[in-house]
Amino acid sequence: MNFEIPSFPVSRPRRLRQNEAIRTLVRETHLEKTQLVMPYFVRSGKKLRIPIQAMPGNYQLSPDELLKEATKVQQSGIKAILLFGIPEKKDEMASGAYADDGIIQQAIKLLKKELPDLLIITDVCLCEYMSHGHCGIVKKSKGNWNIDNDSSLKLLAKTSLSYAHVGADIIAPSDMMDGRVQAIRQVLDENGFENTPIMSYAAKFASAFYGPFRQAAESAPQFGDRRSYQMDSANALESLREVALDIQEGADIVMVKPALPCLDLIYKVKTTFGYPTAAYSVSAEYSMIKAAGEKGWIDEKAIILESLTAIRRAGADIIITYSAVDVANWLK
Repeated sequence: MNFEIPSFPVSRPRRLRQNEAIRTLVRETHLEKTQLVMPYFVRSGKKLRIPIQAMPGNYQLSPDELLKEATKVQQSGIKAILLFGIPEKKDEMASGAYADDGIIQQAIKLLKKELPDLLIITDVCLCEYMSHGHCGIVKKSKGNWNIDNDSSLKLLAKTSLSYAHVGADIIAPSDMMDGRVQAIRQVLDENGFENTPIMSYAAKFASAFYGPFRQAAESAPQFGDRRSYQMDSANALESLREVALDIQEGADIVMVKPALPCLDLIYKVKTTFGYPTAAYSVSAEYSMIKAAGEKGWIDEKAIILESLTAIRRAGADIIITYSAVDVANWLK
């Protein structure tokens, strides 16, 4: 391989690595606490902190306990949280997602009353609320099943509007139904929420990295899998088409999920579209590092900071991570 020497003078990089102050001064990528979003799982009840076995340090929280954690989040300097709901009852129409007294609705009302400046992002999906665990309405025929995409859009839009009514700051649809961004944008605009942004899970892959999350959210499908509506992790160009469609439909922020296995796609999405880009460092990314750290096999703090910096370096403006509070405290 031929290496062409640039015509302009080049300093020796090692001169800029002599001490931490100089390295920090010339660092190209910076990880800031204001770029982080902390996810939480909330369920009905009081004084509930149910440990999530597959995600050490994370819990299913009742709204009052969520408030305690959200207060710590705000004190750490993080500006936003992402909420997932676990309903008391599930059915085949996901009625708990858009009920006036639904668990997310309860949580938002409490948080907005006590912590009005905290940015609340609401995940919009139906899997936690469906008795079968899929992200849309399921229709069965002669022993076969499929997702009724268009009927599901109505429920997703209804759920989004319900969250907006109680104070959600950003709506984040994660279901991967075709056309859901347009359906949500339309219903929000028609009801006076034209200034409520949509953060779309635009390139969401059918990934084995979601395993611990399904335990946390109690959302594992009861039959089949989600490969018919989530993306094949082998497809890069398809992810760009999905992002383009969501932008055309009105997405304000686009997301790639999972993060570490998709650094190339985070880069492509950011450089291709120039849109605010989020990346979700998902449950298995967190749990694998946590488990190895607890075994003493790795330096947990160093690995987490390096991983999140890599996600930033790839082009993510926003990182959703279960390590957000720890990282914010380390960055102090």
